[in-house]
Amino acid sequence: MPILLDHQLQEQIPHDILTFPVAFYCDELAALPDRAGPVHWHPYFEIATAQSGVLDYQVGQTHTILEPGDSIFVNQNMLHGIRQLSGATPDPFPNLVFSGTVVAPENSAIYQKYIRAILACSSLPFVVFRHNNGLWKDVRQQIRAAYCAMREQPACYELTVQRSICCILEAIYRNLDSLPKSEASRVQLNSQIRLQKMLSYIYENYARTVTLADIAGAANISRSEAGRCFQTYLGCSPVDALIQYRLQTAQRMLQETTGTLQEISFACGFHSVNYFSRQFRKRYGYSPGRKHGLGK
Repeated sequence: MPILLDHQLQEQIPHDILTFPVAFYCDELAALPDRAGPVHWHPYFEIATAQSGVLDYQVGQTHTILEPGDSIFVNQNMLHGIRQLSGATPDPFPNLVFSGTVVAPENSAIYQKYIRAILACSSLPFVVFRHNNGLWKDVRQQIRAAYCAMREQPACYELTVQRSICCILEAIYRNLDSLPKSEASRVQLNSQIRLQKMLSYIYENYARTVTLADIAGAANISRSEAGRCFQTYLGCSPVDALIQYRLQTAQRMLQETTGTLQEISFACGFHSVNYFSRQFRKRYGYSPGRKHGLGK
């Protein structure tokens, strides 16, 4: 299942997560250009694992290298993204997105004492479980058990997943004081908020004519500050981010609709079909006309 974002940069979690608050994803990188996922956020915990390749996992402004067998736990509401750096094939990159309510209701003593202690720890944006660190051996086993249960869904799989998540969160809680901390500065927090505002503007207005001044204005900052913010988090300019989102939208429309290339390019904010085709080929390695049987 691909990563889907709403206009607030928040990942759209399947509706059935409300009945069992755990979602499982796998093989996402295979469908993404350059084996890289978009920077996004959600009000849930996340656990992800590098299986066959070397991955660059970004949380906020921090880039962490995950080698095969390494897993990472990401706290809620953290901007994060993923890029595969090496490996002959796309890494399966299994990951769980889940609410702490899978352990206990929010108004329960268990949630208030243990779960809230983790999610309220602003200096703990993520925890890395290295494959060669004996401290996390049991945690890594529980992560694999949860993946297997979510993938195969045998009888009572929900209870298996709940037990595994309980064990993982318990291990984090027990080691909370000794885990490496990374307190975000006020400048970093402001930059994240500004980025969310500017990306929200892009997602809401990509079909229209959008200038760098428009994007910067969404966060009430200068164009140069907007550029620094995008470079820090996304490694590209605001205008490049706009074009990338337009192309992602166009690719989805080519797969899901029967519109002409001109209709799709205009709907995505490109006012020249030739320019759209050149940018699409540059990004995806093939012509958008291939989807319509018009070229290679």
